[in-house]
Amino acid sequence: MSLPITSSPLEAPVLEEVPRPEYPRPDRDRSERWLTLNGRWDFEADGIQAPIMVPFAWESEASGIRRPWLERGRYRRSVLVPAAWGDRRLVLSFGAVHHRAVVRIDGTLVGEHVGGYESFEFDVTEFMVPGVASELSVEVEAPADKRQIVHGKQRSIPRDDYDGVSFTPTSGIWQSVWLEARGRTYARSVSLRGDSLTGIDVAVSVAGDAVAGAVVRARAGEASVELVTDAAGRAIGRIELAEPRLWQPHDPHLYHVEIIVGEGATADRVVATTGLRRIETHGEELLLNGSRLYVRGVLDQGYWPDTGLTAPDAEALRRDIALAGQLGYNLVRKHLKFEDPIWLHEADVTGMLVWAEPACPSRFSDAAAAAFEAQLPAMVERDGNHPSIVIWGLYNEEWGLDWDIPGSAARAEAAVRAYDLLRALDDSRPIVENSGWAHVKSDLVDWHYYEPDIATWKQAVAELASGAREAFPVRLGPDFVVDKSFYSSDEFARSGVPILNSEYGEGFTSLERAWHLRWETQELRRHDRYSGYVYTEFSDVEHECAGLLTEDRRTKDWGGTVPAHVNAETVLVLDLVPAQAGADLALPVAEFGLDVHVSHHGRSSVTVTVHGVWAAAGTPAGSVRAPAVSSAVVTAEPFELSGAVTLAVPASPAPGRFLIWATDDAGTVIARTFLDTADVEAPNRRGARAEE
Repeated sequence: MSLPITSSPLEAPVLEEVPRPEYPRPDRDRSERWLTLNGRWDFEADGIQAPIMVPFAWESEASGIRRPWLERGRYRRSVLVPAAWGDRRLVLSFGAVHHRAVVRIDGTLVGEHVGGYESFEFDVTEFMVPGVASELSVEVEAPADKRQIVHGKQRSIPRDDYDGVSFTPTSGIWQSVWLEARGRTYARSVSLRGDSLTGIDVAVSVAGDAVAGAVVRARAGEASVELVTDAAGRAIGRIELAEPRLWQPHDPHLYHVEIIVGEGATADRVVATTGLRRIETHGEELLLNGSRLYVRGVLDQGYWPDTGLTAPDAEALRRDIALAGQLGYNLVRKHLKFEDPIWLHEADVTGMLVWAEPACPSRFSDAAAAAFEAQLPAMVERDGNHPSIVIWGLYNEEWGLDWDIPGSAARAEAAVRAYDLLRALDDSRPIVENSGWAHVKSDLVDWHYYEPDIATWKQAVAELASGAREAFPVRLGPDFVVDKSFYSSDEFARSGVPILNSEYGEGFTSLERAWHLRWETQELRRHDRYSGYVYTEFSDVEHECAGLLTEDRRTKDWGGTVPAHVNAETVLVLDLVPAQAGADLALPVAEFGLDVHVSHHGRSSVTVTVHGVWAAAGTPAGSVRAPAVSSAVVTAEPFELSGAVTLAVPASPAPGRFLIWATDDAGTVIARTFLDTADVEAPNRRGARAEE
């Protein structure tokens, strides 16, 4: 898509390819009358006078500037409003600007916004004349010292307290900018909730010429409701659905709700999407539409090479959702970032579940806590309609709380206050007030645990599941390890709240990381008390090479591990502690018995037979072979680890791979794993540290 872009208000327009040309809000569609303002703007900063490509941060290569640590910059461009929009109100929208934006039109102040991740807009009807060019300028302040402002994973100067896992900052305009023509009285915000499962609750706030007494009509297919706004311009009602169809991961049905405000040619129209789904906790279980949900998640930080926090194009956003599904995950934890609405809409469309969370500061103060809380209304207003979002996160690992909730009543109160604020804004989802440990007030007990030794991991996971222990070691620095507990105080209930691991993963090479993924995930699946896991992480980010995929989303050498097998609905759990990556056990000189369990998270029980056969080293784990040995039949009930069946593993004359798979009573393969052997000394020649 090419549009005329003026590189300077005094120069003639030139044709140039516009980045991110798509309408930015498919979930709240006003694409009938809109104008993208992405593309080339004039930019001034610290002696720089050069063109910049919006919407890419000035640190990024894609922006054309590629300068870190600029603390302020000024953008300018010419905007020509279509003459046909003369009878409508004009709204200027920003996807996100880090960190403080002051917006002027022809030198007149329009407004300012503080908060680097929130979307915001200004009604500019009184500042622009359709058919006449105006100069739009945006002055941006982006502090290098980010410790007291929300900045997520952006690096700070001075180095903030988690600099080792922070990345190139994203400053300036880093999401799309666009202009819309709306009705004379228009829907400023639209809230849709379908958690009743029988209808859609609608709340509309209007702005413009006549906010009180405005007629608002909401329609979803053949069902509709007519509302009238109160004195504050707010209307609340419900669309009853005769034959409701639920939104579910396997059937992600969306309702397109048309909102019309007013009458005639100047009426306002927007089409918002939502789904009927209920996410709730019941004791220690997570329920989705009344059925038990097990989270098989992956952490995604939403960075791309050359463009930072901004996706290079819409297809990159959609592709990331598809790749997460291909890796076997049913949920993505989008880490410390309000992700692009196109990504969230794609999750809605495809049935991918989302754990959403805001960015946080790095040091605690009253001002930092207030800045963190200030972004929550915007988060809920922008993203609350998405049925894919099933968990709201808040703080992460006590970042912004000085790593010590238990040691400070003020920090604990900040976590509680954030929870209460978010709960008041949205009562339709579970909330985690501080992801990782030290819970004060949370709907989920989640925990982050990184452990390089599989035997230690196995024991810790079992003891945390049973309640025999509550604490685990956390490395906060190269030589600084502390014990962190699930709970911040004795008052937090030790049962009755779902427990899930929301960060884990180990290994230096990609082969080691895949090996840890396979064996660590197996141990999480062994314990039915857990409600799921979130693996760290989806893709590499700059110096952090912990991803299953590279930074540009290419696959790595997983050493035979297939993530989709590891994260399947049905998996095999082996009673064996492996020795090392590439050599799970020493070459067996005699037949030995391997006990195998089945972890099944389907809707009904399955009858399973486990098979095995030796193959050459490196044989793909999904290879089809005639089994050499098979087990007795075992029945696996949903969310209950099955009893063990014994597979008689034959001796092997040479190093190789023992393929293991399970078939249901129809002969369909429903689970796969494998064991690698090596002709080396190991703790147990029958099978490294094989369990009795």
